[in-house]
Amino acid sequence: MPSAGMLHHVEINVSSLKASLRFWEPLLLMLGYREHQNWHAGRGFRLNGTYFLFLQAKNTKDAFNRRGVGLSHVAFLADSREQVDQIAAWVRAQGFRILYENIHPFAGDTHHYALYCEDPDMIKVEIIAPASAAVSPKEPTCKT
Repeated sequence: MPSAGMLHHVEINVSSLKASLRFWEPLLLMLGYREHQNWHAGRGFRLNGTYFLFLQAKNTKDAFNRRGVGLSHVAFLADSREQVDQIAAWVRAQGFRILYENIHPFAGDTHHYALYCEDPDMIKVEIIAPASAAVSPKEPTCKT
C-alpha cells in the first residue's frame, strides 16, 4: 500500500522524444526502472510505485533553463559508488555532458560521491552513491 507523501510520478516534456529516450531509457533501466507505457508521443518507466513519463512537447520554441523558475534537477540514489562510475562511463561513451568534470565525483561535497550530468534538453541529473562513500582528497567547489 502506497504511503502518503511518497513520490508518485514525474512528467517531463521534452523537445525531442527520440533524443531524450536515448539518454533516459538506458539510464532508468540501469537504475532498475522498467518500461511501463509506450505510445507515439510518450514513454513511461516505473520502479516500485514511482514512474517517470517523457512526453513530446507541443511547444518547443522556449528552451529549458534549470536556473530559471521551475525544476532545477532530478536526483537518483545509486546502489554503490561502482554504479555511479558505470553510469558516468556510459554518459561519457554516449557523448552526453558530465557537469563539473574537473571535480567529479565529489562536486557536491567531499562526503557526496555523485555524478552530475545533463540530458539532451540540459535537464541536470544527479546519481548519488550511498552515504558511506569515502572522503575525497579534493576540495569541492560546489555548483548549482
